Amino acid sequence: MPGPVLHLGATVLCMHGGSAQALAPFARVLVSGQPVVTLATPYAVAGCALASTSTPPCVSGQWVVGATRVLAGGTPLAIATGTAACVPTGTGLLPVAFQPRVSAT
Repeated sequence: MPGPVLHLGATVLCMHGGSAQALAPFARVLVSGQPVVTLATPYAVAGCALASTSTPPCVSGQWVVGATRVLAGGTPLAIATGTAACVPTGTGLLPVAFQPRVSAT
């Protein structure tokens, strides 16, 4: 399924409202002037709402399903309609603001 390509400046949250930031985007390919995110790019999560409960909060995340036909450096691109998983909760990441011009399948 096609979807907008995620980049370093995209706003991504964990399912509990914590802010997720891409740690190592692919700098050789730019979208809207910013490096793209691939499935190999880890995310750091800060401010997960589970931190105030007995359940461990989300601390990191990574896209597991992304583009199937568009690669950067041999790795599929992360797309807004893809699937991600957080550690240790197993819930997903939610892209809420991203560039609308470039889509990948």
